[in-house]
Amino acid sequence: MTTPPDSPSQRHHLPGLDLLRSIAILWVLLFHSVFVGGVGPNFDPLARFGWVGVDLFFVLSGFLIGAPLLRRLQRGAAGQGAGLAEFYWRRAWRILPAYVVVLAIYQGLPVLREQPGLEPAWKYLSFSFNLLVDYAHNQAFSHAWSLCVEEHFYLVFPLLAWALAGRVRAWQLLALLALLVLGGVGLRAAIWLHFDALRPDTPWFIEALYYPTWSRLDGLLAGVGLALLQVHRPRLWAWGQQRAQWLLILGLALLGLAWWLFRQRTGLLANTAGWPVLAWAWGLIIWAATSPQTGLGRWRLPGVAWLAALSYSLYLSHKLALHAVETWLLPHLPDQGALQFAGYALAILATGAVLHYAVERPGLRWRDRWPGRAAADVRPASAALTVR
Repeated sequence: MTTPPDSPSQRHHLPGLDLLRSIAILWVLLFHSVFVGGVGPNFDPLARFGWVGVDLFFVLSGFLIGAPLLRRLQRGAAGQGAGLAEFYWRRAWRILPAYVVVLAIYQGLPVLREQPGLEPAWKYLSFSFNLLVDYAHNQAFSHAWSLCVEEHFYLVFPLLAWALAGRVRAWQLLALLALLVLGGVGLRAAIWLHFDALRPDTPWFIEALYYPTWSRLDGLLAGVGLALLQVHRPRLWAWGQQRAQWLLILGLALLGLAWWLFRQRTGLLANTAGWPVLAWAWGLIIWAATSPQTGLGRWRLPGVAWLAALSYSLYLSHKLALHAVETWLLPHLPDQGALQFAGYALAILATGAVLHYAVERPGLRWRDRWPGRAAADVRPASAALTVR
C-alpha cells in the first residue's frame, strides 16, 4: 500500500499518478465493501476484482521509491550511508504514526474490529504479520499484510541498490528482475501444488501464497523495472512516452487478460502467470500516465489530488468505518441501496480524513522540524518521481 507525498510542498508530481492512486484506493474500498453486502449485483464483478488495486499500489511503490534512489546512485553522490539513513528516517515517519494509532484502536477497542480475532501486536509492529498470520482465527486488520510487503521492500531495496551500484550494468539488473519474476512463477506453482494436495481444507491460499512477501514481488519488480528504464535508458523511456497512447492500450489489453486469468482467483494459472501479467499491465499504464500525450497523464480532475493524499489513511482505517456503519448506523437507515452506500462512503472518507489531518500530517511536520532532519536527502529530478 503506497503512501502519498511526504508533505504538501512535494505534491508536484504528474496528475496521472494521482489519478491512478485514487483509482487504486477506490477499487480496494469497493472490493472490501463486498464483505458488508457489496454494491449490488450489477457491480459485483467489478467489486470482486477490486483487490487488483493493491497490485497497482505495489507497482507505484516500486517506481516512485526506486527511481529517485537509482538516480542518486547513478550520480554517485557522496554520503550514501547518510542518504540511506535519511531515507529510512523519512519512511518511518511516513508510515508509523498513522499505522500505530490504527493498531492501538484495534488492540484497545475490540468493539470496533470488523472481525473478533486479532493477531498479537508484535506481529504488526515487526511487520511479520503477512508471514505468520493464523487467518482461520485472526482476520481483523488483515489488510495490514500489504503494508508488511511494502515495508520489506523499503528495507531491502535501498541496501541492495547501494550494494550493486557501479558493480553491474543496467541490462544485468533488468535480467536479474526477469529471473526473479520467473523464479516467482515457479515458487508459486510449487506452493500451490504442495498445499492444494496436502492442506486443501485450510486457509493456505491466504497464509502461504497470497500474503507472503516472496509471492507478491511482481508488482514491486515491475515498478523497479520502470525506474531502471527511466534512469538508465532515458531514450527508451522517452520513446515510450511519445507513444503513450499505445502503451495505455496495451496496458488495458493486458489488464483484460489478467481479468481472464484470474477468473478463478485461487487457481494455479492465476497464481503463476496471472501475477506478472497483472503487474506489467499496471506498469504500462503507469508509464503512459507519466506522459502528457494521454488524457490520463494530463487530466487534473477536482478532488483527485486530495483523495490520493488521503489514500494511506483511508486504507488503514476503512474497515473500522465499514464495521461501524454496519453495526450502528445501518439499522437506522431505510432499506435503500443508494442511501446505505452513501452512509458507508461518508463514514470511510470522514474516518480517513480525521486520521490524515490529526495524525499523518502533524507527524510529517514534526519529522521535518526535527533538528538536523529538515531537508529530504533524496530529491527526484522529475516531478513525477516525488519520494513518497
